Amino acid sequence: MESVFHKVDCLHCRLSALCLPYGLRPDEISRLENIVQRKRPIKADDYLYRQEDQCLSLFAVKSGSFRSFISNADGNEQTVGFYLPGELMGLDSFKNGRFHCSVVALETSTVCELPLSRLNELSNKIPNLQAQLLRIVGTQIVSDHDKIVLLGNRSATEKMATFLLMLSQRYSALGFSSTEFNLTMHRHDIANFLGLTIETVSRQLSVLSKKGVITVKQRGVQINNLDSLKTIVEPCLPNSFKFVS
Repeated sequence: MESVFHKVDCLHCRLSALCLPYGLRPDEISRLENIVQRKRPIKADDYLYRQEDQCLSLFAVKSGSFRSFISNADGNEQTVGFYLPGELMGLDSFKNGRFHCSVVALETSTVCELPLSRLNELSNKIPNLQAQLLRIVGTQIVSDHDKIVLLGNRSATEKMATFLLMLSQRYSALGFSSTEFNLTMHRHDIANFLGLTIETVSRQLSVLSKKGVITVKQRGVQINNLDSLKTIVEPCLPNSFKFVS
């Protein structure tokens, strides 16, 4: 499957509605296609780029998934996010030209590389591309705000339910099932992201499973009752934010 995704051009890519081609005319997509570089598959645990590396390109996830994290002076890591197909990586470098975090593959994955110099040049010539890039930046800022609201000062149960609902909505946007998907990230990565211990993450998954809300098989998760997950999360949300059905 990955090799098929790897060969599809921007115009025919099923992820185009989520990525930079969205809103572009076919001729504009063709011009964008001309600057895209498709890298070899990246194996699990391999780095795509490292914190403080100079940013020469942005990267769109073609297939697979990635984890982003920040390391402190002692080498301790804080997971700050996970990337799924169609999502753009490297936007944090817009601050000073260097990546603010490191990104590693969670599984064998492929990306479309967008050389920054050529992307900037093309954006100046195609207003729709510039608008789409700004929309993606805005979307990522809103997503970061949502993470703060949804994961800050919440109980372990609320955090776990929120995490599953966020993944459910993201997979749905990709055209995949919103109720059955794999957790490609390790339990310790989930725990680090949510500010929980590995034991707590496993315990919360077991609690939700025993209640019949979800079914867990190795890394696979099936959500049996989306409404029950929303019931756990939504009382904690501000009035302006609701998970859509």
